[in-house]
Parts: sequence; structure tokens; C-alpha cells
Amino acid sequence: MKQEFDIKGMTCSACSSHVQKCVNSLDGIINANVNLLTNSMIVEFDETKTNIKLIIDAVNNSGYTALLKSNKANIIKNDDSLKPMKNRLVSSIILLLVLMYVSMSMMFKLPLLDIINYKTNPLNFVIMQLLLAIPVIIINRNYFIKGFKALFKRHPNMDSLIAIGSSASFIYSVYSLIMVAIAINEKNTILLNKHLHDLYFESSAMILTLITLGKYFEAKSKMKTTEAISKLMNLAPKEALIIKDGVEKLVNIDDLQVGDIIIVKPGNSIPCDGLIIDGESYVDESMLTGESMPVEKKVDSKVIGGTINQLGSFKFIATEIGNETTLSKIIKLVEEAGNSKAPMASLADKVAGYFVPTVMLISLITFIIWILVGKTFSFSLMLSVSVLVISCPCALGLATPVAIMVGTGKGAENGILIKNATGLEAACKVQCVVLDKTGTITEGKPSIQDIFTKNIDKNDAISIVSSLEKSSEHPISKAFAEYSMNNNISIKEVTNFTSISGYGISGIIDRKKYYVGSLKLMTNLNLNIDDFIDKYNDYSLECKTIIFLADKDNILALFTIQDSIKESSYIAINKLIDMNIDVVMLTGDQKSTAEAIAKKLNIKNVIYEVLPDEKSNHISKLKEKYNCVAMVGDGINDSPALVSADVGFAIGAGSDIAIDSADIILMKSDLRDVVSTIELSKKVVKNIKQNLFWAFFYNCIGIPIAAGVFYPFFKLKLSPMIGSLAMSFSSVFVVLNALRLRSFKPNFSIKTSPTITDKNYCKIVHIKGMMCENCKTHVYNALLKVTNNFEVILEKNIAIVYDQTIDDKTIKNVIKEAGYKVSKITMR
Repeated sequence: MKQEFDIKGMTCSACSSHVQKCVNSLDGIINANVNLLTNSMIVEFDETKTNIKLIIDAVNNSGYTALLKSNKANIIKNDDSLKPMKNRLVSSIILLLVLMYVSMSMMFKLPLLDIINYKTNPLNFVIMQLLLAIPVIIINRNYFIKGFKALFKRHPNMDSLIAIGSSASFIYSVYSLIMVAIAINEKNTILLNKHLHDLYFESSAMILTLITLGKYFEAKSKMKTTEAISKLMNLAPKEALIIKDGVEKLVNIDDLQVGDIIIVKPGNSIPCDGLIIDGESYVDESMLTGESMPVEKKVDSKVIGGTINQLGSFKFIATEIGNETTLSKIIKLVEEAGNSKAPMASLADKVAGYFVPTVMLISLITFIIWILVGKTFSFSLMLSVSVLVISCPCALGLATPVAIMVGTGKGAENGILIKNATGLEAACKVQCVVLDKTGTITEGKPSIQDIFTKNIDKNDAISIVSSLEKSSEHPISKAFAEYSMNNNISIKEVTNFTSISGYGISGIIDRKKYYVGSLKLMTNLNLNIDDFIDKYNDYSLECKTIIFLADKDNILALFTIQDSIKESSYIAINKLIDMNIDVVMLTGDQKSTAEAIAKKLNIKNVIYEVLPDEKSNHISKLKEKYNCVAMVGDGINDSPALVSADVGFAIGAGSDIAIDSADIILMKSDLRDVVSTIELSKKVVKNIKQNLFWAFFYNCIGIPIAAGVFYPFFKLKLSPMIGSLAMSFSSVFVVLNALRLRSFKPNFSIKTSPTITDKNYCKIVHIKGMMCENCKTHVYNALLKVTNNFEVILEKNIAIVYDQTIDDKTIKNVIKEAGYKVSKITMR
């Protein structure tokens, strides 16, 4: 069983490390991961050996508070939750400024009222500092409460360092106050001057104020790391318009039930997942998939909660609500990924467990050494306090989770769902990408590729074949039906339909008999094939399915049908090859078909005729050759291979089993996102390494300086105030560095394209001879040589070029080289 908890009271990596250690020590715990960034914990455990109560008790007994996680996403709270901290900070700063003015008046000869002047009333001068420091301590008392509580429970944390450092400064200052009073009573000027200079009330208050300042900036920065989840959460509307008993009724989103009929009007967000039962529209799904172009929705189309209806109104029936919606599952995935730990975080976790006790020991040794070498108690104490307050376990604890959180959030924004930090980290090491063919490289459905006619119009030929195939159950019938629908070609009435087993079909249209079938059928009908034989031989070499149309006297047309390659597959595979990543195609198809597809895509390694249960064996063999192997698939038969691979990518449109088996889900079913994920992974891992380096470097340099190691040589030392300032902003630095990942933009992200009606923005290229998906691919690859800011629309026989730097002559030449002609180019 896996359960999530909210943890209260953690302030640094020592806290999270202690909580994790306590829970993992329980019998029956399989794995416990504590996230300092979100103050949460995910525990996987054996229900027969332990339970939720024992886990909560273990956390509570360790000095922290554990609560079962609420259903809402566990994100960093909004600005309202920072108001108490902000008020505390403002109050502390005001008091500190007055305190600093009073304490510095002696050094800078600042004017003071006689009643508190150090010359005329030295005791009042000291008491005034005491009275100003005490409110700052009271305002920030949580550091002392939590710090000493953790210390007494023998697992000191960052608050313990702050509490000890501030207390030491304050207590020594109180001692100096007493000595000032004694000196005044004894009229001992030397003793009085000595202790007037040994006051550190301002240091005590300054440590607390600067730490609070750093914490405030850190909290504000943390909010930005979870913006992606916050945006996702805000997508779902709060209310839905349903039809109940024939009456429209506005209900709260939480009151929706499966089976409710919901009305969505233009501009409104869709409240849950469902199927359209009436109406049609275009829906903006960019928030979930990263795909900027709106998607057409008709009756029986699936709609996703949180997406935005753009044009028409429609009704749909709710199929998933609440936590079962796609949006809720995505939020959960992104959150779980952010809460998971990358393997490289283990070093920081180990160090964090010993960090604070080690710092306290170094602080004590620092004090003892300087006392032994003859330095004053005041000097030794201040260096000791500096060691305590400059040490920053926070930076160690935040180094990995902030980068993971921002990285998974950026992935979600671009339609890439990263399920765990392990997969994200491993993606940067990929040396070999194994691709399933059907549905991954290809569209996953047959389509008409080529049309060659003789003595008949192309559309008439399509109309006849589509009419005959309408009565057939053969898979290719769908290809003709889709082509006819997309090109507005009419379907005619067929009589005397006959299925000729193993050869084809026949039927009568407009009192004339037609035949549709293979070459064998044409041969059996004794029809002359001379006009078509060259085309037939050429297409056969490409392993395409070839269909003939004939009447009783002549062959009229030849069609080729093939599962077309996605345009994005060409670009993605070439990019992977450019990145020195080997690409392997793993398919159950026969050798000739597999090699034909591989040749088009420049794939050198092809494994064909593979049974579903053999795929994982091939992945295992590849892992012997490569350090890191990724598998991309979409079907149930790909699941074992996805699990076997070091990184599993599931095509978002694929089966639920494949998605469950994968580490990363590609919502757009676009292979370019494999490249984007690898690039994102490299940036995230680089960012984590930078953060860890900074965290270790800062502490390794800061602690020796604070301890006075360089004082004998360069007179270099740090005051506790400077140390607390450095401590505060070391963790802020780590968070800000991680936030740089928010600027990540995939090389293959789908750009928002202006519509055809946008004036003076794009060129409309009218193309002659572009008749099928294969033609579209040729034109696409031709234009890709000169720009990547365009789209090709087969149904309108046009290409839209958005890049205004490309002149008309260049466009015409590249399209002509591809074998097509540009009839005209117009500006829009």
C-alpha cells in the first residue's frame, strides 16, 4: 500500500532526514520518501506488518507532526499564507533598526536622548538594547521552541543552530549588562568600557531577523517552483451547468455524478471528462498537452476536464469525475514526481543526517581552540556563534527537490508527464532509443498514400471504391471512408455486392459492375495490366498494400494503402541520431515492411517479426550493449519492454497498461517529445549538480572562515550577523537557480500558429499534385529544408509558411524539387 502524509515542523534537511530515518526503521516499511520542499512524505508499506497509525506515531514521537494527506494537491501555499511570516519580519526589522541605531551610536557618535546615552546613563543604554532585543526574540520564538525541542530529542536541526547561536549572543550580553551594573556601582571605568563594547544584543536580534528574511524570500521563491501544479489546479471550473429533469441547473463541481448531462458554452472550461452526445466545437487542450492548435470535437468525441471550449456549444455525458478525471490524475502524477527522489540525492541525504551535530561539534572546538590560544571569551564566543549561524543544511535539503519540482512542472506544461524522479534523471543518460512501429512511429491506422488513374477522374474512382468498401469489413475500408469524408466525396448506392474471398470485392453502381481487389483478381479477370505494371512494381518495393479498381473491360485505377509515418517521427529520429543516440525499431511486422519503413527514417537497426513476449528479451540484450536504454511504445504488448527498459516512454494515446508501465508519458503522442524529455533531463540534472556543488562548497568554505581558520594569516573573520545573512541566502540561491529551469523551451514544442485569416502574417502556398499523405510528407520534408515555421494542409492542397524571411522563389524551388508545382502564393 502507498500513502501520502503532510509533515509539519520540518525546517531543514536534517529534519527531513530524521523523519525519513524514523519511518524507514519501522517493520513493514518498504520505502519512505520525505520531501522538504512540499513538507510531505510518501510511504509504501506492507499492511500486514504496519499501519497508518504506527507511521503517524513514529513521526510524532520524533518531534514532528504527521497528518494523512488531503485529496487536494500538496503544493506550496499562496501569498496569504506568508502574511504571518511577513508581519513577523516587518516587526523584527523595525525593532532591529532602532536597536542597531542605539548600539551603533557608541561607534559612530550618533545622537541619543540623555536618558539612554552611553555617556550619561550607560546602564539605561544597555537596558534599552535588552528591551529592544527581547520583543524580536519573542516574535521569532518558534526558532527556539523547535530548535531546543529537536536538540533535547537528540536530533538537532537548523533551528537548533539558530537557537543556540542567538541564545549564546543574548546570554553573554545579559552577562555584560550585569557587569556594567557592577562596574557602575564600583565606579570601575575600565570594567565599564570593556563590557559596554561586549554587548551583542543586536547580533542576537540580527541573526533571527536575517534568518526570517531569508526564510521569507525562500518561501516566495518556492511558490514559483510549483506554479505548474497551481495552474493545473486552477483549470477546473468550480461549477457545472447540467440538465436534470429537463431543466438546466448550475451545480458545484463536487456534486457532479457519472452519467450527468453537462452543457458547455463557448469560452467555458469543461468541468470533467466525458463523451459528447450533441453538438460540435473546437477545444483548446494546450494546458494539458502543450498542443496549441484547438482540437475539433464532434459527437462521440472525448472531452477532458479543464480544457476550454472555444466555439460552439455542446452537451456531453460525464464519464469520470473528481479524482478520476484526466486532470486530477495529471496533477497527482506531477506531484508524485516532484515528491520522489532522484538517485543522486542520496549523498545529500546521508550528509544531512550528520550535518547539524557535526557543525555543533566544530562550533565547540572553535570556541575551545581560541580560548586555549589566548583569545578573549568574547572573541571565541563570537566565532563559535558564527560557525553555528553560517552553516546551512537547508541548501543541501533543497538542492534536489526544487529542481525536480520545476523540471516535472515544465514537462507537464509541454505535455510530458514524468512519473518519478528516477526516470527524469535516467533520461539524460540514454544511449539507445527503442521504438515500437505501429502507433509510435506511424499513425497506427492505414491511409491512402498514392492514387494512379487511367481513363477515369480521381474523385470518381475514390467514390466507386469507397461505395464498394462501405459494405466490406476489411480494415482498408476505413481508409477509403476517411479519405472520402475529408475530401467531401459522395458515396453511391451499391447493388449485388459480392465478397470474393482472398481476392477482393465487386458490386454494381449506376448499372455498371466494378471490381476492387488485388493483382490476382485482375489476372483472373484477364484484364490488361501493362499501363499499371511499372507503378505496381515501384510501390511493391516500398512494401505498400496495392488495390486495383476495374470494370469488366479495363483496369481504371491503382491505390496504395499504408500506415503512414508521422511527420514528427522524421524530425525526432534524425535529431536523436544527431545527438549520437542509436535508434532501434522493434516491431512484429514482417522483414520487408519493417525495413522499408526504417529506410525512410534512416534507422539502421531493425528488429522485426518479434512476438509480444519477446520484446523484453530484446531490451535486455540491448542493455548489455548500452548503459542506458529507453523504450517508446503504446500497446499492451509493449508493457513488458517498457518495464525492462531503463526509461520507459508511453505514447499518451496508448493503452492504460502501457501508461502504467512507463516512467514518462507523452500526452501528444509525438516522438519529438522524447528528444524534449532528454534535453529537459540534461538541464535538470545539470541544475541539481550545480545546487549540490553550491551547497557543499558554501558549507566547506563558509564554516572554516567562520571558525577563524584564516584569521592568523589574513585577519579574516566573520561576525554572526554576516554569517546569518549568508545562511539565509544560501538556500534562496539554490531555489533561484532551480527557477532558471522555468525558461526551458523544447526544440520541438508546437508553436502557436496564426490562422489563415490573419492579414500580413503568413504566406499561403497553393500546391498542385499533392493528393495523399505521402505527397504531404514529401512537401513537408521539402519545406523543412528552408524553415521550420510552417504547416501543410492536405485537404486544402496548401502549405502555410509563417516565416517571412523566406522568399517566394525559394519556396517554389524546394517544392518543385520534391516533384510538385506551386500554382500561386498569396499573403494573408
